[in-house]
Amino acid sequence: MPILSAGVSYRRAPVELLERLSFSNEEFGKAYHHLTSLEGVHGGVILSTCNRVEVVAEVESYHAGFQALRSFLSESREIPVEELGEPLVSRYEEDAVRHLFEVASGIDSMVVGEPQILAQVREASKRSDQEGAATPLVGALVRRAVRTGRRARAETEIDANPAAMVEAGAELAERALGSLQGRRLLVVGAGTMAELAVRSLAARGVREVVVLNRSPSRAERLALRTGAVAGSLADLPRALAGADLAVTVTGATGLVVEASAVRSALGGRGGSPLFFLDLAVPRDVDPDVGALDGVTLVDIDDLRAIVNGASDDEVERVRAIVDEEVSRFAEWRRAARLAPVIQALYDRAEGVRRAELDRVQARLASLSKDERAAVDAATEAIVKKLLHGPVVRAKELSEDDAELRLLARLFGLEPPPAQ
Repeated sequence: MPILSAGVSYRRAPVELLERLSFSNEEFGKAYHHLTSLEGVHGGVILSTCNRVEVVAEVESYHAGFQALRSFLSESREIPVEELGEPLVSRYEEDAVRHLFEVASGIDSMVVGEPQILAQVREASKRSDQEGAATPLVGALVRRAVRTGRRARAETEIDANPAAMVEAGAELAERALGSLQGRRLLVVGAGTMAELAVRSLAARGVREVVVLNRSPSRAERLALRTGAVAGSLADLPRALAGADLAVTVTGATGLVVEASAVRSALGGRGGSPLFFLDLAVPRDVDPDVGALDGVTLVDIDDLRAIVNGASDDEVERVRAIVDEEVSRFAEWRRAARLAPVIQALYDRAEGVRRAELDRVQARLASLSKDERAAVDAATEAIVKKLLHGPVVRAKELSEDDAELRLLARLFGLEPPPAQ
């Protein structure tokens, strides 16, 4: 069966659409049930990250598969099909394989080489397996994508700048606030990016750091590692009133910082400016916050034009690895489709050989045990040598269904299932 991918990424979609398309952890079970129930879709994996929502699936055909995946995204996220029209990109067969390998390698990310995407691809693969949605082909594809991503990071310097987005946001904060020396920092969230934000901004001289999280225990662990003060989201109004710079990077599905809360906090600040760096998708901060007097709001969309990724040379080195792995996957796929036909061919030939030996068994009765073994070995060698050439050529030429079916027809074998 063919491979088809369809989805939306930061390249053609605003953050507002990406956040509406994104799946929370609690929604994947229902989503996979929906996906695998679609006619013409045999299984797949859903990749939902800050910068993309894409489905890679094994389908019966391109047109039926595309219609099914487009409907899946539209219905699952309650977004009109027309709204997906321009941002939605589909890729078929080798293009789909190459794209997934590039994603896992980090060269299709908004920040080239960002490290999180490989773990996200791995987690998407695990979830697809758990939900019973990964066909053998899809499972093999995603595993090889992960291998490609690992090779890219082991053999190149593609992920040399994991904090590029935080650094870009910090530079914008300095433009808005002046020096960050002595500024008070509020971080909402306690994951990897939150820790990067704390350490990066501390290096720029922030004086006080408060970390808030829905789970206070996670905030406390981050605070212990970084010398910050921990709290829960219930402390947000007071923390906003005392902060100069706020970084938000949670996994919440809805807004965490409402415009009304910020408006209230501004009343006790005496007119001092407040800078928000929203690194989350979906967004944590109400977009209306940016319209308040004295407030600057920067989100993922604002960072796209200024982030710096890996050098062009490193990207080209990764592309060479991707090319190699795409070719290897194509070879594996052809071999996997050809293997049953070749095995059936050898089984058929061996059956003929054994039947002929059995038919003349009486004439061989006068032969010694060693002589009979020699006859058996000779006839077996003849069969293997006769089949060796056709099998080698079949492996070289077997690019599509027509060639495999012709091979099966020539030898009277069961044709392989349609791709």
